[in-house]
Amino acid sequence: MTYALIAIGGSLGSFKVLQVILAALPPTFKVPVVIIVHRERGQEAILAPLVQSHCALPVAEIEDKGRIEPGRIYIAPSDYHVLVEDGTFALSVEAPLHHARPSIDITFESMADYYGRRAIGVILTGTGQDGAQGMAALRQRGGQTVVQTPASAEAPGMPEAAISAGAAGHVLPPEEIGPFLVKLTEERP
Repeated sequence: MTYALIAIGGSLGSFKVLQVILAALPPTFKVPVVIIVHRERGQEAILAPLVQSHCALPVAEIEDKGRIEPGRIYIAPSDYHVLVEDGTFALSVEAPLHHARPSIDITFESMADYYGRRAIGVILTGTGQDGAQGMAALRQRGGQTVVQTPASAEAPGMPEAAISAGAAGHVLPPEEIGPFLVKLTEERP
């Protein structure tokens, strides 16, 4: 199986977990990764350099209609939903979903529609239920789904919601998620 895109969504406490996951991805990792984290406006210039300092792959904030390139980490800009269309990202300013923009659900649902079984969704620590519905759609279309163990989460609400929705294909502690993604994407058909 050749995977086309990995999306990692999180909220409260997720930056610490992202550091662990991204540090495990080697410089040769080819599957593009989009990171959707709930954050306040005005933090645009902060997140990409912070992520880059913990990652061997190039990191950039998503631009509207930007191509999805292999071996890159993409950051969802604050106050925009991120959709996947025809190998590109599209940004939307539609109403927040679950009080969030960007919404993890919206990104996961568009990945499910466009990539189906060639997509991987990951839910990290966070409050609320954003991501559970989109992850369920992704799993129904054959995509791989990974949820952080609620016991390891600073805020277990989002992982618990994904598990309760039956969306979790794998439930792993933070230190196992990065190596799992590497192994999964290196498997041959």
